Amino acid sequence: LEPQTHRRVGLRSNPLRHRTPPVRVLLQRHHPEESRGGGLAAAVPTRPHTRAGHRPGTQQGVNRCTRCVMSWDHVFGAFKVNLSLTCLNTQAGEDDRFLALNKEMAGEVGLNVLQISLPADCTEDEVTDEVLKLNEDPKVHGLVLHLPTALLSGRVLNSISPEKDVQGVTDVNLGKLVRGDLEDSFAPPIARVVMELLEQHGLLAEGKTALILGNSGALEVALQCLIQRRGMLVLTSGWKVASLQKQVQQTDVVVLTSEGPLEFLPGWLRPGAVVIDCGSAHFSGNRVDSLAAALRMQNVVRSACRWLRQQRYRPWRLRSLTLQPLSPVPSDIEISRSQSPKAIELLAREVGLLPDEIEAHGKTKAKVRLSLLDRLKEQPDGKYVLVAGITPTPLGEGKSTVTVGLAQALTAHLKLNSFACLRQPSQGPTFGVKGGAAGGGYAQVIPMEEFNLHLTGDIHAITAANNLVAAAIDARVLHEATQSDKVCARFERLCSSRRLPPSPLQKLGIDKTEPGALTPEEIRSFVRLDIDPSGITWQRVVDTNDRFLRKITIGQASTEKGQARQAQFDIAVASEVMAILALTDGLRDMKERFSRMVVGSSRTGRPVTAQDLGVSGALAILMKDAIKPTLMQTLEGTPVFVHAGPFANIAHGNSSVLADKLALKLVGEEGFVVTEAGFGADIGMEKFFNIKCRTSGLRPNVVVLVATVRALKMHGGGPKVAFFSRCSPWQNLQLVADGCSNLRKQIEIAQLFGVPVVVAVNVFRTDTEAEIDLVCRIARDSGASDAVACYHWSRGGRGCVELARAVRKAAQQPNHFRFLYDLQMPIVEKIRTIAQKVYGADDVEVSQEAQAKIDNYNEQGFGNLPICMAKTHLSLSHLPDWKGVPTGFLLPIRDVRASIGAGFIYPLVGTMSTMPGLPTRPCFYDMDLDPDTEQIAGLF
Repeated sequence: LEPQTHRRVGLRSNPLRHRTPPVRVLLQRHHPEESRGGGLAAAVPTRPHTRAGHRPGTQQGVNRCTRCVMSWDHVFGAFKVNLSLTCLNTQAGEDDRFLALNKEMAGEVGLNVLQISLPADCTEDEVTDEVLKLNEDPKVHGLVLHLPTALLSGRVLNSISPEKDVQGVTDVNLGKLVRGDLEDSFAPPIARVVMELLEQHGLLAEGKTALILGNSGALEVALQCLIQRRGMLVLTSGWKVASLQKQVQQTDVVVLTSEGPLEFLPGWLRPGAVVIDCGSAHFSGNRVDSLAAALRMQNVVRSACRWLRQQRYRPWRLRSLTLQPLSPVPSDIEISRSQSPKAIELLAREVGLLPDEIEAHGKTKAKVRLSLLDRLKEQPDGKYVLVAGITPTPLGEGKSTVTVGLAQALTAHLKLNSFACLRQPSQGPTFGVKGGAAGGGYAQVIPMEEFNLHLTGDIHAITAANNLVAAAIDARVLHEATQSDKVCARFERLCSSRRLPPSPLQKLGIDKTEPGALTPEEIRSFVRLDIDPSGITWQRVVDTNDRFLRKITIGQASTEKGQARQAQFDIAVASEVMAILALTDGLRDMKERFSRMVVGSSRTGRPVTAQDLGVSGALAILMKDAIKPTLMQTLEGTPVFVHAGPFANIAHGNSSVLADKLALKLVGEEGFVVTEAGFGADIGMEKFFNIKCRTSGLRPNVVVLVATVRALKMHGGGPKVAFFSRCSPWQNLQLVADGCSNLRKQIEIAQLFGVPVVVAVNVFRTDTEAEIDLVCRIARDSGASDAVACYHWSRGGRGCVELARAVRKAAQQPNHFRFLYDLQMPIVEKIRTIAQKVYGADDVEVSQEAQAKIDNYNEQGFGNLPICMAKTHLSLSHLPDWKGVPTGFLLPIRDVRASIGAGFIYPLVGTMSTMPGLPTRPCFYDMDLDPDTEQIAGLF
């Protein structure tokens, strides 16, 4: 600094929005012999070597940041670093210079600046609301509040996300500085300017003493921590302390952080002492301002670096929940209640979700927004594992339990990122015979009551959407049947706006948009869908097993004017709306699929769609929240996505494409996503490959095939397994060996698709070691990569570690995935291919009714869709009692339906019904609710 006269001036009404003072630094070295009068007027400061433009430290910082940002362009393409500067509309003077300087510095580094201008009369609450919005915006990496001091209360400053607090003013960042966590915190730029000056002048030396004098709070704390860590003794003091003169006389460096009475200070300074005045507002030039701005940009770049690291694969810092398995194993609901789940926000943070990417539903479940896919679009996918099974007993063989146990083993014990992706259970089996689908024993999703009952209401939304379409169909039929051909009144009602909806007109071949331009014949074509009541294929649904709704008569009231017709109810999870939810890849795609849904035919044979009814937009509204997967956790605190719940026997039987895609991004390329397909490999797995994988574009790395000794004995000729039957406690190796024919067949089915198979033997207490070893040996001899006994039900993830290791090893094998059939094949040939290669049938037998519908679908242009067979899950054939590996049979195709929106044709095999019925003793017999504690009993 060249010799010049300085006078002390108070801070002008300079309402900067930081907790720290303006960037005006005055460096003075005191020489007593040159001091002739009071005050600082005669002090002679010294100046370090400088050059035009920025100080050397400033330029070096700018260059480092610029190189870093430029390197990202090559790796991340369009990625931009954004700094948000929030100010008032009326700010001028020095505030304008602050904004201009930071914008200039940001431009030099290569950052974008988003200037947020608030009204001059804004309140603290409005500032806080704006800050919270910026916190949730993943495109904003740094946040600076350049506001009047009156608006910068502790509440406002601490509303800034610590990760975006590039000014270092939040309590969290200050606390990290105090703790010494310098890498994970931001220091105030002014504090770093002071440190830079001290460094340049060689004043950061052990044994020296520094006095921080002022009342600015945050700046004092930051300086004390930074200077003290360089080995200096640091004292802090206010201006009115009685011993101030003594403290100044013993100090080598005095840092002034706020205004004070300086008249008495020079006489107190020891020879060679240095004063750094952070509070002076009378200093010409912007060199120090530039250094502070450069350090501020450096903080922004550091924030962006952290954000980018979060997008890349990294092992989760996930806290597993401890299990203490008991013997005998308590009921599922007792085990679930014995564990205290983590807060869902904590789990979300552990797996890399941002706060704005989840919508909490209570303490233990949350919806996950689809914006995550865009944020992680450059992230490589993890390994994709499908859990299927052999042909099951009516009680199921534990695929959901294996899925949960495997995920627990991968994450809690092998420390690998993993997600389980499960279907949401229907109330049909929950209250019917099979019970819930949260897993069992010590491999469950918790809380299991919330998982099995309603969850976040997705199935209720599906029911509402499905039945809205049904109501629209019958209302349209009624109005068209009871109104004359003078359609002007109905035309005006359907076209309330001045322009016509383009899509329905395009389907009719009418290239007009103005209502007055249509001819009477075109108007009639537009307002009359002319739906054939006998050709309506859309049914109402309910999420309950209700056999008496399989065939009903509707429209019998006199107000429906003779429009009665026969109809039926399906169970809700068989709805095409459910299938679309499970197969869609986004909100736009879901809306388009809704519009394509075919609900029936006109009397001329033209397909009638939901778009023709004008209902597709309303369906999207009903389903806008249901499209988001639900995040939950297992008993060991590992993450689970629950989404969609189509049955595998009457639908395609897999959880959603979206859940799998989100999970594959979150786990990273070294992680695992374990998803489950319903029932046996012949049904759920075949549809997973031929339908879900075609839609998603994803390819599995491994198939885990679940088998039980109980089911194998049944397939080998043993007694049937029913709800109240018990597993045979007697060893019977011959029955097991004979029943392994079904296991061999299911392995062969998986090998048709070119994917490695690992067999998981779900061990029951009644199984003997010899039986388990026999199954494992036969599985390996049949082509499985490995076969492992699993004890997850009684031990949790620890009992599934060997399976996890086998899956990890199999995932490294070459994958030769292929589809079973070409979509261009005729519909009947695709059905025949599945029947012969998967089920082992000699041929198919297509009824006249089914053939007529096939011909109709071909004429309507739907012949190139994949096939979704609706058949019994209890046998490879169409007969539930035919166990093992049936041969020499014809597969009867009774009917054929089409889910055009979902994108498949589904033949109905044999007597397969789309509405299950209740058994003699349903599960609800054992359920009850304690009215005092509200605890549920009897759910499993």
